[in-house]
Amino acid sequence: MQYQVPQFIEVEDKIFGPLTLRQFIYLAGGGGLCLLFFSLLPFWLMLILALPVMGFSAALAFYQINGRPFIIALEHAFSYFFGSKLYLWKQRQEKNTADRAAVALAKASGVILPGLVPKLSESKLKDLSWSLNIKDRGRVGGGDTPHRTGFEI
Repeated sequence: MQYQVPQFIEVEDKIFGPLTLRQFIYLAGGGGLCLLFFSLLPFWLMLILALPVMGFSAALAFYQINGRPFIIALEHAFSYFFGSKLYLWKQRQEKNTADRAAVALAKASGVILPGLVPKLSESKLKDLSWSLNIKDRGRVGGGDTPHRTGFEI
């Protein structure tokens, strides 16, 4: 027995004339808010407030960004602006006050703490880079590699 596979499932049904239910709700909400402005506010203030509301409700109903509804773009914008962000290039190591006091005391007394001394000296880094360059050349197939000093490109 063959089953009918649904197609075009992202296309919404037109319920209110040429409008889908979602479009109708957006436009009805914007129109209701404009009607509330019209009944409660002076005409000039109603115009100032109603024009952006009408534009926003029309954008919610009809505007699409990259083929996706405008409301999804708004959701992504809010989550970007108000969500937490992780900046990998701005990493800071927060030290508590006890560590800061210990570092200040060590600097004042002239004692070198093991965490503050760099683990690799410049000559050690040059040796490591030279050995890595030689190994890379050996892998590529260059049997005769000249003696290299420092960082060469």
